[in-house]
Amino acid sequence: MKAIFIVYNQALTEKVEFMLDRLEIRGYTKWEDVHGRGTEKGDPHLGTHTWPEINSATLSIVEDNKVDILLEKVQKLDSINEDIGIRAFVWEVTRSV
Repeated sequence: MKAIFIVYNQALTEKVEFMLDRLEIRGYTKWEDVHGRGTEKGDPHLGTHTWPEINSATLSIVEDNKVDILLEKVQKLDSINEDIGIRAFVWEVTRSV
């Protein structure tokens, strides 16, 4: 199993939830009002007067066979909405209770 951490502009919330539903990824944890700045390009999302946009983040533990398709969907969503921003990070889940 893998953990997939997706950070995205709040404007993409419905699209991310739709994507998870379509891939039958039921379990996730979501954080709203996440502040940050991407490493490559884009404006900070800090929820301030100067930088008013805000991110959300979703963490889901998925079976290995769903990782590549989910990453492809995230990449496609990012290519359509380059100015808004979405990133996904994957790491191994070695144990869970």
